[in-house]
Amino acid sequence: MRSLQPAQRRPRGGVLTLISALMISSAIIRLGLEAGPALARGPDPSEVSAHGTESDEKPDMQALLTELLRREAAVKQRESALRDRERALEIANEAIATRLSDLQEAEASLRETLAVADKAAETDLTRLTDVYQNMKPKDAAALFETMDPVFAAGFLSRMPPEAAAGVMAGLSPEAAYTISVVMAGRNANAPTE
Repeated sequence: MRSLQPAQRRPRGGVLTLISALMISSAIIRLGLEAGPALARGPDPSEVSAHGTESDEKPDMQALLTELLRREAAVKQRESALRDRERALEIANEAIATRLSDLQEAEASLRETLAVADKAAETDLTRLTDVYQNMKPKDAAALFETMDPVFAAGFLSRMPPEAAAGVMAGLSPEAAYTISVVMAGRNANAPTE
């Protein structure tokens, strides 16, 4: 008799046990593969009517499924509405940014135009004041007599005091008084230090 060495011993149970285990595993796998579609199909309608309890559960499941589908549709509709609102807000923000930029450009242009206009108006007033102060006081007084007192006071306040005094001396007392009141009242409400 030969003695078997530990490395050459046969496994317990032998080849037959191994084959049996493989066949059982194969059967379990087949049952699992066939059971999945069978469970997915649900019960046979003839069996449902025979048992009665499953027919009560099916309408409840159908109502639940219908409600879930309705809610899913409502959620999708809300998501779509929110996406539309987001797009509308983005468009509105872009339009506002564009308009704001346009308004800032227009404001800058208007400032430049006003500065030019103010400078031109100041230049015109200075020239006209020079014309009035270079006139003979008697001729200037006759012209100032016909002017609105506020308008006349504006020119007289721009003239040097000597020229303004000559024009005022040639005015009627009523006109001189009215223009003097306007000139004195111009800075009456100005803050003092």
